[in-house]
Amino acid sequence: MTAPDRYSYGPYHDGPDPLAPPLDLRDALDQIGREVMEGSSPRRALEELLRRGMRDTRGLDELTRQVWQRRAEITRRNRLDGTLQEVRRLLDEALDAERRALFPDPSDDARFAEAQLDALPPSTAAAVGELSEYDWRSETGRENYRKIRDMLGQELLESRFQGMKQALQSTTPRDVERIKRMMSDLNDLLAAHARGEDTEQQFAEFMAEHGEFFPENPRNTDELIDALAARSAAAQRMLNSMSEQQRAELSELIGQAFGDPEVAAQVAALDANLRALRPGEDWESAQRFRGQDPLGMGEGAQAMQDLAELDALAEQLGQSYPGARLEDIDLDALTRQLGDEARVDARRLAELERELRRQGLFERAPDGSLRLTPKALRRLGETALRAVVGQLRSRRGQRDTALAGAAGEPTGASRPWRFGDTEPWDVSRTVRNAVLRSASAGSRTVRLDVSDVEIVETEQRSRAAVALCVDTSWSMVQEGRWVPMKRTALALHQLITTRFRSDALEVITFGRHAGTVDVSELTALEGVWEQGTNLHHALLLAARHLRRHPDAVPVVLVVTDGEPTAHLESDGEAYFNWPPQPRTLAVTMTQVDALAKLGASITVFMLGDEPRLAAFVDLVARRSGGRVIAPDLDGLGAAVVSDYLQGRRRR
Repeated sequence: MTAPDRYSYGPYHDGPDPLAPPLDLRDALDQIGREVMEGSSPRRALEELLRRGMRDTRGLDELTRQVWQRRAEITRRNRLDGTLQEVRRLLDEALDAERRALFPDPSDDARFAEAQLDALPPSTAAAVGELSEYDWRSETGRENYRKIRDMLGQELLESRFQGMKQALQSTTPRDVERIKRMMSDLNDLLAAHARGEDTEQQFAEFMAEHGEFFPENPRNTDELIDALAARSAAAQRMLNSMSEQQRAELSELIGQAFGDPEVAAQVAALDANLRALRPGEDWESAQRFRGQDPLGMGEGAQAMQDLAELDALAEQLGQSYPGARLEDIDLDALTRQLGDEARVDARRLAELERELRRQGLFERAPDGSLRLTPKALRRLGETALRAVVGQLRSRRGQRDTALAGAAGEPTGASRPWRFGDTEPWDVSRTVRNAVLRSASAGSRTVRLDVSDVEIVETEQRSRAAVALCVDTSWSMVQEGRWVPMKRTALALHQLITTRFRSDALEVITFGRHAGTVDVSELTALEGVWEQGTNLHHALLLAARHLRRHPDAVPVVLVVTDGEPTAHLESDGEAYFNWPPQPRTLAVTMTQVDALAKLGASITVFMLGDEPRLAAFVDLVARRSGGRVIAPDLDGLGAAVVSDYLQGRRRR
């Protein structure tokens, strides 16, 4: 009998997680659209989205915060004198044990040995050096002194070769000889590379003999140098971060590594070769460590490497350098420092940025700037219209209806025939209903019944010329009406371009002056400090639009939060005054009357509750046969779209 299969479960590392939820590009685009409509450029809006993140993905700001938190933990928790403290502890234990062993001995040799111990210098490094030829009587003293030399050698090598300390837990003279031979061959290889010689064969032979010391498994001499130089520079920065006294003691102690000065000499030669080959590494900086946990030389070098890696990650996550892309983030380094979840978040952000660009939601403008494509604007319009439709459907007692008639236009839907209907039959659906009914009754003969008949649903439509005039004066920005106004225009544009394509929509903005804009220009329009509400100029442009479409039903919609304070003079200049001058009000009302002669009634969507504004818009509605609607900001889009649809049905 074969053993049952065993399964293990863990984090998925081989590429994107196949079970991860798909990226919500629509939500991302909605957030970008919100930023753009509030005045941000598309590039800035995209960067803000990546910094903020999304519902299930931490953004760059949060990852950067964790990087700096991790960095602060390293410097606040640790100190760099761990090797010095451990040597001092082992030395004190050795001296105490030696004195206990000498005390019972009455000989002159014992007294001389005690005098030697009493005369040791207070410096740890100097004391260790003085004891290099001492004949230990205590087994504990002899063993501790051997531990000091082995530990110094292990720490020295660990500070230059990551993982060496674990490989040399029990060091023998044979191990020391292997290390010295490896160091000598390594320095010969680096020297040959520095002279410009072809070291491919020499590198292969070196790795074949000494590859066990290099778990990074470099593929060529340059990769070997890169790994060693980063570690050596970190060890130098660790020394730079110590006090002068600590640095001097450690440098003197290194000479006792494995009890063989040649090891320290080879390490010094290695450092010199690496500094010459990689002068661009950071060999000079220092860090301030304020913690209580002592680090040995190897741990200190690793801490310095971690700090350098965290600094590089902070720069990559900041994306503040020219040409920055999220693909620049070192995911392996991010995983080492912050864990697997951070890797997943960074990868999803990079995928989000890539997909937004790949799906054609951004394009380059002629001036080189980034802008939303028509495809992106359509998606924003769909979102805005969906929100408006949701508000309309939530209104109790109201529902979207379509008037059917013989002269109507097919909607693409059908419905059962009712008495009095004159629409054409939907033949395929009618026959299908008859076949299904006959088959369910067990009859082989298909006969038509009145209940089988379905008719083509139609909608009576008339072509409309729609002028949407939106106030872009500073008060709209100041009072938080800027984005609702843009969403309203987007929703109406989406409705007309998708359902009522024969209608002609023109969006007109008016501040000190008025002007026509397309939906992309309106979406990216930034609020500027400009006084003036020139409704007169806007109505002039609306009349021009209506005259271009004489066969269409005229529709004029005005969204404003202030009475007219500016009008257009005959020379084309805008006259502004607050409070409004009688002439401004007079020429504006003249234009209202001109629109009324064209058959256009004006619907005014009043934002605000100022009495003077209410009196003015009421006069506009009465003179044009229109009406005034005072929606709240959340209901502005629904009010405009609903009025447009109701106006079409009335016509």
